[in-house]
Amino acid sequence: MLDDFKNAFQRYNNGHIQLIIINVVVFVAMGIFKVFSLFGAPDVYGFLYAWLSIPARGSEFITEPWTIITYAFLHGGIFHILSNLLIFYWFGRLFVEYLGSDKLIAVYFLGAIAGGIFYLLAFNTIPYFVAQSTAHQITMVGASAAVDAVVVAAATLLPDYTFFLLFIGPVRIKYIAAVSVLISFLAIAGDNAGGNIAHLGGALIGFVYIKQLQAGSNWGAWITATLEWFKGLFKPRMKVKVSYRSEAPRKKTQSKSSSVSQEELDAILDKISDGGYESLSKEEKEKLFNASKKN
Repeated sequence: MLDDFKNAFQRYNNGHIQLIIINVVVFVAMGIFKVFSLFGAPDVYGFLYAWLSIPARGSEFITEPWTIITYAFLHGGIFHILSNLLIFYWFGRLFVEYLGSDKLIAVYFLGAIAGGIFYLLAFNTIPYFVAQSTAHQITMVGASAAVDAVVVAAATLLPDYTFFLLFIGPVRIKYIAAVSVLISFLAIAGDNAGGNIAHLGGALIGFVYIKQLQAGSNWGAWITATLEWFKGLFKPRMKVKVSYRSEAPRKKTQSKSSSVSQEELDAILDKISDGGYESLSKEEKEKLFNASKKN
């Protein structure tokens, strides 16, 4: 299994599988910590969940800014992660086929960031949600905003591409994305208001990302560059031994015929013009060769 995981991270254009593996590994690890805590072990699960989930209150978020990324790799339950990753797999595979892994990963992170920003803005500016965050300790987890960014980005890029849905049949992905956005908007009045607000943020950045990319601007380039920089920190660096050769031996091995004056060169060229290259002596051929290297 470890070999399979390593191959997944070494394979070209495999970003959707890599992100799925990371999400699954985090989910399983958190689940193991949660089970251990039932048997009296330190509550590592509770600590990590609080440390990685994004808080609704702006005053708390300021002290935990990393959570605008980390929350998108946590999930509350098995159905939560299954629904997110199944959707992500199909749309992510399509996205990678046309735009590659680097841009997919960039859209995933942009979706997480945009979803987090929408969530924070809502719970710190809209009176109804401010009252909720003041009365209760509210946090958010889940990759839904990042997944919605990928879904809408793929639908914006290839609106008429068709998926065959179980019990439904062929459906153009622009309609799948539109229904997803509409459901999230209507569900703001439900129990998971914060999550659905984040979905809308992810969906918006997915749309804008593709439109900007088509206009020649890659909004995710900084994410790709940042990740490449982090990868470089863990790559082994080759040790190159540099040796220097003194000039003295080189001068000794130089042929006397290596220095050719312009007069000698003109004479050699005239000889070639009269009798051809084969009429030159060995020394003349060597002088011509050395002169051509200098030029």
